[in-house]
Amino acid sequence: MNLATRIALLCLGVAFVAVLVAGFVSTRLVLSTSREVSREILANQADVVAGQVSNRRVEQVLEGQGIAIVTVSAAGEVSGQDKAAARAARAVHAEEVLTGKPVSKTSGRLLVEARPSGGGGFALVQETETGGNARALVRNVLFALAIGLVVACVAGLALGTVLARPLRRVAGVAHAMSGGRRDLRVPVSGPYELAEVSRSVNDLADALQRSESRQRDFLLSVSHELRTPLTAVTGFAESLADGVVTGEQVAPVGAVVLSEARRLDRLVSDLLDLARLGADDFRLDLAAVELVPVVRSAAEVWHARCHAAGVRFSVDVTASPVVRADPRRLRQVIDGLLENALRVTPAGHPVVLAVSSVLEVRDGGPGLAPEDYPVAFDRGVLHARYQQTRPVGTGVGLALVHGLVTRMGGTITAGPAPEGGAAFTVALPLTSPGAA
Repeated sequence: MNLATRIALLCLGVAFVAVLVAGFVSTRLVLSTSREVSREILANQADVVAGQVSNRRVEQVLEGQGIAIVTVSAAGEVSGQDKAAARAARAVHAEEVLTGKPVSKTSGRLLVEARPSGGGGFALVQETETGGNARALVRNVLFALAIGLVVACVAGLALGTVLARPLRRVAGVAHAMSGGRRDLRVPVSGPYELAEVSRSVNDLADALQRSESRQRDFLLSVSHELRTPLTAVTGFAESLADGVVTGEQVAPVGAVVLSEARRLDRLVSDLLDLARLGADDFRLDLAAVELVPVVRSAAEVWHARCHAAGVRFSVDVTASPVVRADPRRLRQVIDGLLENALRVTPAGHPVVLAVSSVLEVRDGGPGLAPEDYPVAFDRGVLHARYQQTRPVGTGVGLALVHGLVTRMGGTITAGPAPEGGAAFTVALPLTSPGAA
């Protein structure tokens, strides 16, 4: 059932209930008001004709108005030419007028007004004005109900069509997007809610377009990174296979092949870890971890590597926080950040591994442009921007670090470092020292 039909049915239901309630209330009010007016008129007539009830002219006038006259004898007997009127008068005990008090009661659809007169009394009996027109009144109410339902149906269909039209446009664009189109946008119009839906779909299309563009750039970058070491490995392997390289040249060629193979292995491992980060079964063994021992263990390795590259490495510890993290993944984060820092830091410049309430890796390299810090953890962005001007990695290292920190419940930010390069700050959830 489409939206227009649902709205039309809803309007029909609301109109039916509204007209039904209004018809019932108005019918009761009309009948009640008519009865009271008829009673008041009949009572006034009874008061006027008291003492003249034996006048034939008065009787004819009253009969002409549809009013029957019933007499009450001094003995309390009620009689009259109209049998129904006489029965109604007996039913309401019209003989009570002999006590000198007027009687004003109702018997079914008949109004009875009895008054004392002479030694006895009389009663005027009249059918309520709506008594004979009740069916006509009900027919009128039903007719109004039918008109209301027709109007509600037309209005509901029109309203549903107007509301559904922009939704159909949104659905059409969404279907086109699912088929690969990214150049379509929905006109933002209509009520606020519908306009908000259109804006959301347009924002989604923009986000998909940006994401797919980054993915294409990332794939191109990865393809380039894979092609370079593969070309080197293939070329040197062919030289070895053809016997071109012999003797003392074999060892250097083997070292190059091994280096390029390790580079390929690192790239593939990073890509696999980055892909696993999005899976629900990505394993994390979270526990309370003292940050300082992990940092000093990593520092032993990286001090030697930095010394070999001529880079000044130092550790700055000002606190001993206990964080909730996976120790193995935490070491992977530290190694990833230090490898990134060492790659861009010239000889003689510093690399600092600092621990306070957070973990910091700072370097004295060229740093990043201010607009690059917010996108530093997007896959392949820095690789594409700086591959022609400085040493770059696989293009996924920082993205992998960001994913690992996020999965452990922490945050990582990038900014300028006091040493002149870039600083990467990792904040992990703190826990109590006793938990360690």
